[in-house]
Amino acid sequence: MKIQWQPTAPRSGWQGNIDRFIGPGASKAEAWLQLVVPLLAAISVWIWAPSWGPLQLLLAIVLAADLAGGIVTNATASAKRWYHRPGQGKRQHMSFIALHFIQLTLFSIVFMDFDLAWIAASGGYLLLASWTIVSVPLYLQRPIAMTLFAVSVMLSEYWLTVPAGLEWFLPLFYLKLLLSHLLKEAPFSPDS
Repeated sequence: MKIQWQPTAPRSGWQGNIDRFIGPGASKAEAWLQLVVPLLAAISVWIWAPSWGPLQLLLAIVLAADLAGGIVTNATASAKRWYHRPGQGKRQHMSFIALHFIQLTLFSIVFMDFDLAWIAASGGYLLLASWTIVSVPLYLQRPIAMTLFAVSVMLSEYWLTVPAGLEWFLPLFYLKLLLSHLLKEAPFSPDS
């Protein structure tokens, strides 16, 4: 296997929009993973969901699909090339991270009666952990990110608790952002 840092150019038209989202040049295997994993997550939530109302079920399905898909997508070589290309620095990564306050807010509105303290604590930890990861030297980013993710699991379990049936939300949320998205890792290309 070889390491290929240079992303391919996004395609034109609607396919280019997909490329800019998942990273241009995704292999067939990457593309299949990006379709199948979120679909399985959505189906799992639908099958094993507690007796939620329609809005709660819909949001849980969308969040499960987004988080599972985001974990896989952000870990692919094509996404690593795209999101860590020249010009993508702290500001761009922190902007991407900050967008995810929308998910925390929707989750809190629909499942937790709009708990502002929970949003501030879970989102504040996300911002602090993310800023720490992108601010340390590259060779320390992975061990720091792993440590901060482990802390997030403990926080999710013992302090930032959520309603029954949703215990997966924060650990997957932090996994997607702290480990899958932020870490700059060598984007291997498949052997020809």
